[in-house]
Amino acid sequence: MAEQQQMISPFSPQQVKSAGGQRLISYGTSSYGYDVRCANEFKVFTNINSIIVDPKDFDEKSFVSIQADVCLIPPNSFALARTVEYFRIPREVLVICVGKSTYARCGIIVNVTPLEPEWEGHVTLEFSNTTPLPAKIYANEGVAQMLFLGADETCSTSYKDRSGKYQGQRGVTLPKA
Repeated sequence: MAEQQQMISPFSPQQVKSAGGQRLISYGTSSYGYDVRCANEFKVFTNINSIIVDPKDFDEKSFVSIQADVCLIPPNSFALARTVEYFRIPREVLVICVGKSTYARCGIIVNVTPLEPEWEGHVTLEFSNTTPLPAKIYANEGVAQMLFLGADETCSTSYKDRSGKYQGQRGVTLPKA
């Protein structure tokens, strides 16, 4: 389905564990899902400007933008990133995202809300560093697993039907009111 409907682009039909002789945190097709990669665009939370975090009136000055192969997240802080992969979710599919155990075992939590039927775009990833130490996130390596749930029947109203505010997002997308 992912290849035939171009649901995931770029798509890796196998699990990739190394490249150029270097060990990677795996990505690609897994037993019942797809392990996504993190792109090299990051927005790291900072309190340098003492701004109040308000989801209805979000100030971009709360983040520092970084483009790098590795992102350091400060202790007890978080960063936003995006997937390398662009998704086009079919109308009869819902996608749930869970973090990879490699990161979870280091105290790094990945959060993504469900990808609803007919949503499309780059997935914005939130990494929470729950440790008292700086934590590394590696670009172009696996960070989370997408689990695809097929419905017995097509939904009556899709994300596209509702003109969802995050439809077609590209890059790291900040909160929209």
